[in-house]
Amino acid sequence: MNKRIKSAEYLSEIESIFKCPICELPMKVFEKKSLICSNNHMFDIAKQGYINLTTRPIKTKYNKGLFDARRKLVAEDGFFEPLSQAIAEIIKEHIAVKKETISLIDMGCGEGSHLSNICDIVRSDYKKTVTGVGIDISKEGILIASKNYANKTWAVADLADTPFRDKQFDVILNLLSPSNYAEFNRLLKADGLVVKVVPQSGYLKELREVIFDEPEKHSYSNADTVKRFNKNFQLVDRSRLSYTVILGSRSIQSLVHMTPLLWAATENQVKSFLGKDATKITVDLEILIGKR
Repeated sequence: MNKRIKSAEYLSEIESIFKCPICELPMKVFEKKSLICSNNHMFDIAKQGYINLTTRPIKTKYNKGLFDARRKLVAEDGFFEPLSQAIAEIIKEHIAVKKETISLIDMGCGEGSHLSNICDIVRSDYKKTVTGVGIDISKEGILIASKNYANKTWAVADLADTPFRDKQFDVILNLLSPSNYAEFNRLLKADGLVVKVVPQSGYLKELREVIFDEPEKHSYSNADTVKRFNKNFQLVDRSRLSYTVILGSRSIQSLVHMTPLLWAATENQVKSFLGKDATKITVDLEILIGKR
């Protein structure tokens, strides 16, 4: 069975969550190859198993090289493993205690590793049935996700205008990614949970110190982000997750190529960082947990 058919069969089980991106009518899987609404607006499932639900082409600066590097760092090197464990624990504490089936959507999922890891932990450690949906505006990221992670739905979609019906998800994940709180509120079930992860002051500070000459850019402030989150959701809890990772030369390459921070760096700055045999890197994050 090829990936398109497998994806179509998986989509058939959850087709009720979708609405047409053009006319907003409900959608159904058609002939194991497309999603279609009653107005005959049709969106084909790609041979790699993902579906593009945008209505116009959108260019981004996030390319295949960035997502390949990110997947190596996340999936192969375990760079964010403590974060996946922490979020799975949050889902267990707030959602899994009262539900056997949990629906998650990662808004801005990139190449899918975070969502895949979290779904796998919740499924295996807490014995729950998990439906995982990942969306991103970048086709390159979604393509890599669909190639590597089965039994999840991967869609190219606009974060500000998602192709889903109201109140469909128990958990909305928004990890180091832009937000659209109006959509989050619309998609979240009445008793659902929003988990947003933002950088804290020490996040990747070793890299920032190489790139930025101005001392004020060596750290990061998320005060405005937290304020906006509090305006849109009831803040249930917040926690800080800080740890350090020792990266070898291959992982340093992945880090350098995965972060948009390097877009502001000179060629010499990049070379000086890439020339290291090993380096310590700080991961410093804040996890915000909100409800409607």
